[in-house]
Parts: sequence; C-alpha cells; structure tokens
Amino acid sequence: MGRKKSLFFGSATAIITPFNDGNVDYLAFGDLIEHQLSNGTDAIVVLGTTGEASTIYENERSEIITFAKRKIGGRVPLIVGTGSNATSVAVRYTKTAEALGADGCLVVSPYYNKATPKGLTQHYKAIAKSVKIPIIMYNVPTRTGVNIPMEVYGDLHKIENIVGVKEASGNLSYISTLIEKYGDYYDVYTGCDELLLPTLALGGHGGVCVVSNIVPSHMHQLCAEYKAGNVEKAREIQLYLNPLIKEMFAEVNPIPIKTALSQIGLCKNEFRLPMCKSTRDKQIASILKKYNLI
Repeated sequence: MGRKKSLFFGSATAIITPFNDGNVDYLAFGDLIEHQLSNGTDAIVVLGTTGEASTIYENERSEIITFAKRKIGGRVPLIVGTGSNATSVAVRYTKTAEALGADGCLVVSPYYNKATPKGLTQHYKAIAKSVKIPIIMYNVPTRTGVNIPMEVYGDLHKIENIVGVKEASGNLSYISTLIEKYGDYYDVYTGCDELLLPTLALGGHGGVCVVSNIVPSHMHQLCAEYKAGNVEKAREIQLYLNPLIKEMFAEVNPIPIKTALSQIGLCKNEFRLPMCKSTRDKQIASILKKYNLI
C-alpha cells in the first residue's frame, strides 16, 4: 500500500461555535471563518472540542456543517468532529458529515466507556467502513480517560481512509514512537499548540490548533517556515507564542479562547453549560494587549 493522501499540512483551526441568546450565531460564525481564510489557515475543524460539540444539538450539527461548507467554498479542507462514546452515533455523525460535503472527519476515541484496545479497534473500523472520506483519529486522554494504545494504531494502519492521528496526550515521547512506528501510514498532528514545532521536527504534519482562533497567520507561518527549511524562524514563532498559548489553556478549553475572541470583538462571550464564563478576564485582556490583539 502506498502513502495515503494527506488531508492537509500545517495549522488547522479548531474553530469555536459562537452563540447569541442561546442560538448559534451564524453572522459571527461567518466572520470567524472568513478571518481564518484571509489569514492563511490550512484547514478548518468544526464541531470539535473547541467548538463545544458536546452541547450542540443534532439538527444544529447539520446546519453548522452546511454553513461552513458553503462559506469555505473549497478554499481549505473542512474537517468535521464526529466522535461519540457510542459507535452507532459516531457512525451516524460521520455519514451525515460525508453527505453534507465534509472533506474529512476528526473522530475522538470513545469517552467515559474506557474501551479496551479491541473495542477501540472495532470502533474505528466500523466508522471507517461506513464512509469513503478520510478519518483522523483523535487521542485526548485527559478528556476521554483512555490513551489509545500503540497496538490499536498497528491494528488500523492498513485501513485506507484512516489517514491521520490528532495526538493530544501532550506526551512528546509517545508522538515520537507513533511517528517512528506508523509515520508511513498516518499523518500525525499535535493537539497541543505548544508542541507544534516539536511535532513537525519529529516528522509530523502540523496541528489541530486552538490559539490559531486568534493568531491564525502566526500558526500558519510557523508551519510554512518549517516546511521551507527556515527552522530558526519557526522556532522564533513558537517561542513568541508560548506565553499566549499558556494563557489560552489556563482554564479548560474553550473558555479562554472564546473569551479572547469576545474581547477582540469577533463573538459574544456566551457559552452553553457546563462551559461558563472565564474567571480570568483581566489576565486574558492583559495578554491580548501584549500581542497587540486588542
């Protein structure tokens, strides 16, 4: 089997879902997408963790995908978060995303269930078998309670449409081993913004990023500079952004990043419970001023 086709290289923004009086704010959503596209983002992920997917109703999911597909207009790949702790629901979400024109899906491992390696393998096989579009697996043990074992990647590596892994364990050693063993079969993306450059240096393809909601051009440039061989410039960007990244994860995602976007004026400071308003408004405003974002 030859190299699988990549969905993207670089920085994909895990975009927030803006709300207004309890409803999805499509005016703000359109502006946010256009802001990303005009600043070089390499792909857009909707309905991920940062998009508060677990609080989005099923009819809203279809509306969000349809709106994003139309707004993006093929300029960059549209990747849709379609994971669930029930395999049948994840299959349904993924099939719907394919039918609505998604270029690929990001599928988090089943949360709460704490599936065995065999269960994880069967879960991803069922999802991949149900569609033709590319699948990126998503490992985020702090959210799911389970770290995807290396043996699962081994069991799945020959499935043609499982093309990548979003690795958000924060364990650089684990990323290194994953790329060493299976880098010829999966494009590996970090889910930790502070590890974007280290992941690229190990042979990864970039990241699914949060801070790029507010600094999309910087995250894109970091990846582009590295790809062009300008490692020192990429290093300079990573180190420059790290204090901003740290503040954007000082509370659970997406609370800080949505708060920052609201302070910039790109959305309302509104969440759906159990997400709630930040207790760090002053600290967020201070860091945004340091980066000339407000």
